[in-house]
Amino acid sequence: MNSKGQSTRETFVGEPIIPERMSVLAAPMEIGKPGLPRDFTWKGRRFSILEVMEEWKQTGDCRHGPGERYVRKHWFRVRTTDDLEMKIYFERQKRSSGGSRWRLYSTQTPNQAVEQTTV
Repeated sequence: MNSKGQSTRETFVGEPIIPERMSVLAAPMEIGKPGLPRDFTWKGRRFSILEVMEEWKQTGDCRHGPGERYVRKHWFRVRTTDDLEMKIYFERQKRSSGGSRWRLYSTQTPNQAVEQTTV
């Protein structure tokens, strides 16, 4: 269920997004968070973030020292001005293939209720 009480369906995407306008809030960047894009493009379509609903970090073992943990990804569950819910993340380390470090993990849209009539 989303914040409006509608049932929703999450769809995996796993594709890069292109940030257009970055957040200029210095406080998150001072503690190592990426500047969250206010707008981004995915498949030629522009999306604007209306609200950050949740955020978290994904950690993994450090590759250079035993017992140390390293932040691998910064995750954000956002709502866009189109009323879509999306999970996006920022990869702390560049991919060997290059490209955007910002990725769209999934989208969530309200299910359309199908009414069935009985005869």
